Amino acid sequence: MDERSYTDINAEAIGRWIDEGWEWGSPISHETYLHACAGDWEVKLTPVKTVPPVWFGELDGARVLGLASGGGQQIPIFKAAGAEVTVLDYTPAQLESERMVAEREGYEVDTVRADMTEPLPFPDGCFDLVFNPVSLCYVRAVEPIWHEVARVLRPGGILLTGFDTIINYIVSADEKHVVFRQPFDPTVNEDQAALLAADDAGVQFSHNLDEMLGGLLRAGFTIDDLYEDTNGEGHLHDLDIQTYLAVRAIKK
Repeated sequence: MDERSYTDINAEAIGRWIDEGWEWGSPISHETYLHACAGDWEVKLTPVKTVPPVWFGELDGARVLGLASGGGQQIPIFKAAGAEVTVLDYTPAQLESERMVAEREGYEVDTVRADMTEPLPFPDGCFDLVFNPVSLCYVRAVEPIWHEVARVLRPGGILLTGFDTIINYIVSADEKHVVFRQPFDPTVNEDQAALLAADDAGVQFSHNLDEMLGGLLRAGFTIDDLYEDTNGEGHLHDLDIQTYLAVRAIKK
């Protein structure tokens, strides 16, 4: 494993993916923004399904944090819906996309380059909604992040998050065989590191439901709703095997 921190390795990998046309690094168009301003919009937490509109509550005037949500995709939508928007991401190109869309559409966005594995650089209770699309697979320990999210949300604030289940991390590259012992941690398992390196997939980690859902409960959240989703492509998707969860949680 590279001697650099795995978060730095991942930021560099995501920068390469963006250069190659990565789906989650492509900013929305001006036309999409105009539709959102007219109330016609949708966003995703996971690869395929869109988030139910009722999950957001009232966005007009809401203070929204996009956590590892750069790329100019969701944050412009929330701004079009009337929110005050902040985005935290560790990949410079993702933040640059946010600034580009904001300049193009004439609004202000607070862009923060920070590592979400560290304490979040915000005061207590300063957000009404935290939106966290699939990204926790790129961090080793999730529960400290849940506690930080709870800290920066006001009481009654909403967390919307999407994440992999361990199914994505037990199978071979062709998704046809169960091969990997859990947890999936390429910093200590050479065969797992080799699999990721062969696909330029960064440094990824599996997380079980005790970490993800139990961790939310221990951080002081109530889980209000959830749904499952597939990878959007590949053998597991073809078999309609659900490998992602999207969760709506409320800070007590």
